[in-house]
Amino acid sequence: MSSGDGDGQYDMTVPDLEPAAHRIAALLGGLPDSALDAPTPCAESSVATLLDHLMGLSEGLAASARKEPTGAPQASADHLDPDWRAILPGRLGALAAAWREPGAGEGMTSAGGLTMPAADVAAVTLDELVLHGWDLARATGQPYDPDPRDVAVILPFLEAFGSEQGVPGLFGPAVPVPGDAPAFDRALGLSGRDPAWRAPAATG
Repeated sequence: MSSGDGDGQYDMTVPDLEPAAHRIAALLGGLPDSALDAPTPCAESSVATLLDHLMGLSEGLAASARKEPTGAPQASADHLDPDWRAILPGRLGALAAAWREPGAGEGMTSAGGLTMPAADVAAVTLDELVLHGWDLARATGQPYDPDPRDVAVILPFLEAFGSEQGVPGLFGPAVPVPGDAPAFDRALGLSGRDPAWRAPAATG
């Protein structure tokens, strides 16, 4: 998969979401209930809030692939389904499958209450999965190595849309990262994340 045509445009081919979805699902086994209140690299979001976001995101963006209308639900730790360990892997798998369907990346669709090209929504979907997989891993002290092919897709997307001001509802203000840093570190910085972020040490 190419990463663009040299003018700042990212690849319009729908990426395979399965590797990124699988990486998130694999993290769930290392996430005890005691970690649900822990902070994440996403400011003001606990692990439970992030999980609720992933629950809603996976359903909503699968609907986007099917060209069905979607809303923009607000993630909340209080709304997290107590059966998230059983439900979330299935939703992630269904999300990946929905974007594999013929025509999923063609035409227009809606996401979060906005209408945009389906190919753009596919790029946003991969970006969300890769970045939130890292968020979840860092928050819970687990290793996380994204597929280099996924990084090659999301980096041009982030280069096109990441900025010092950020993108409300999508990215925070970009965090400076050395130009010779690894590609994923640069992607994290453009998304408003500090690649050096670590969960605070537990006390008690």
